Amino acid sequence: MQYSETVQSIEQLVKDQVVPGVNYAFIDEDGIQRYLIGDRQLLPVKQPLDDGHLIYDMASLTKVVGTTMVILKLVELGKLSLDDSITKYLPKWKFNEVTIRNLICHTSGIEGYISNRDKLNHDELIDALLGLHVGPGLNKEMHYADVNFIFLGLIAKKVTGESIHQLITEYVLKALKMNNSSFHPNPDNCVPTVYDEHNGLLQGTVHDPKAQVLGDDCGSAGLFSNMDDLIKFVQSILNLSENPVLSEETLAGFCEDQTGYDLGRTYGFERLDYEGMHYIWQSGFTGTFIVIIPEKKRAMIFLSNRVHPVSPNEEYIERRAPLIETYLKANKKDES
Repeated sequence: MQYSETVQSIEQLVKDQVVPGVNYAFIDEDGIQRYLIGDRQLLPVKQPLDDGHLIYDMASLTKVVGTTMVILKLVELGKLSLDDSITKYLPKWKFNEVTIRNLICHTSGIEGYISNRDKLNHDELIDALLGLHVGPGLNKEMHYADVNFIFLGLIAKKVTGESIHQLITEYVLKALKMNNSSFHPNPDNCVPTVYDEHNGLLQGTVHDPKAQVLGDDCGSAGLFSNMDDLIKFVQSILNLSENPVLSEETLAGFCEDQTGYDLGRTYGFERLDYEGMHYIWQSGFTGTFIVIIPEKKRAMIFLSNRVHPVSPNEEYIERRAPLIETYLKANKKDES
C-alpha cells in the first residue's frame, strides 16, 4: 500500500520543527516500509537521524508492550483474574470495587492529586498513590492515568515476587526476541530527550519522573526500545497464532471492548472506530505511538523525541490526531 499523505504529514512535521526527527514504519500485506527523517538531536549540537536502529524512551508504550502482556500472561497462568478486586493484592487500597480489569482499561475512577509527588521517595510515592480515592467515574468513563498501570505492576510483583520490569524482560522481551529493548540501555545507542544548560542532555535515562523514583516497580513507563523490536511486538499482535507470549484466544480479545460498558478500551490500548473500521492505539509522552488495525493486519509505528529539546511541546499533540487520520483514511480508502 501507499501512504503518501501520511508520509507528507510527517515530513511537514519535521520541516515545521515540531519534532527533531522521526523513525517510522508501516506494516501491511506488502511487508514493512521503514523511513527516517530529520535529526536525532538539536542541542547541544545538531546530529542527523541517520541510524534506523537507535533506541527511544518508550514512555507509556511500556504499558502495552510490557505491563499489559505480563498481566494477561499471569491470567493465563491462573495467578490472577481480571475481575479480582485489587484490594486482594494491595491491602492498603480501601476501595474493594476496583478490579484489575478497571486498571487495565483505565476505568478505575481513581482520582486525586499528590501535591509533592516528585519530592517523594519510592515507598512514600507508593503509599501516596494507595491513598488516592475513587470518584464517580468508576465503570462509567475512561480516565487515562499512570496510577492504573503502576498498581498493575505492584500486583504482578505481589503474585510472583519479581518486579514488573523483571517480568517484562522475562515474559515479553526474551520471548519475542526483542534483544535491543531494556530498562537500562547504553546511552550511546539512545536518541536523547530533554536538554537544559544546567543538567545537560537526558539520554538513556527515563524521562518520566515517577519512573525515575519507582525504578523496577514502575509499570507505566521505563522501557527503552527501537523500531526493530517494536516491529516484532506489533507483528506478534497481528499474527495471533505465532505469538510466544499469549494464546490466540487472549490475543483476539485485543479487538474487543474489554470494559463491559462499551467505554472504548481493550487490553491496555484505546479502541476506536474510524468510519466503521476498528483500530487500537497507544502513545507515549516522549513522542511515540502505535496504531494497529487488527482486522486488516496492518499497523503504523511512530518514534520521535518530541520533548527534545524541551517539554511539553503541545503543538505535537495538536498535530498528532490529524496525522493519524491520514493513515486511517488510506486504509479505509483501500476498501473502496
